[in-house]
Amino acid sequence: MAAKPAAPPLAILRNPVQFLAFGFGSGLSPRAPGTAGTLAAIPLFLLAEAALANTASPLLWYSLFIVVTTVAGVWICDRASAQLGVHDHPGIVWDEFVGYWITMWALPAGWVWVLAGFVAFRIFDILKPWPIGWLDRRVAGGFGIMIDDVLAGVMACVCVHVAVWVVAAG
Repeated sequence: MAAKPAAPPLAILRNPVQFLAFGFGSGLSPRAPGTAGTLAAIPLFLLAEAALANTASPLLWYSLFIVVTTVAGVWICDRASAQLGVHDHPGIVWDEFVGYWITMWALPAGWVWVLAGFVAFRIFDILKPWPIGWLDRRVAGGFGIMIDDVLAGVMACVCVHVAVWVVAAG
């Protein structure tokens, strides 16, 4: 069994790539850094949601936001991992940010759905059902760090959309 990597020093927050990869410092949480990263993604989601609400095509712009942050995340996670010399260091939580943002795609506004998205994403990210876990074990580099959370976000998004449909039909 591989030893858990030591937590990086706070100096990483001065490195822009590490600052982003570590979710603006949320990944430095000594316990459950992935959960801390997902929590830190919520205010950014709410900011993006508010900023895009009055655009002509908010869903199109939000979709573009997800694509850009996903592609950037592959690069950010790859560079951070290389700089640390550790593949998928637990403190790298940019992938959790993007996974949560994917979960929230096209969901209704409101704290119930923000919380439902958080819970659903954390369940998929922690349990890693097939094919999430399979990808997590077999794909390397920045793409490997990102892809399991992207897929966890997609699966969580589908589940929460089903919940929205059930509540609306209820």
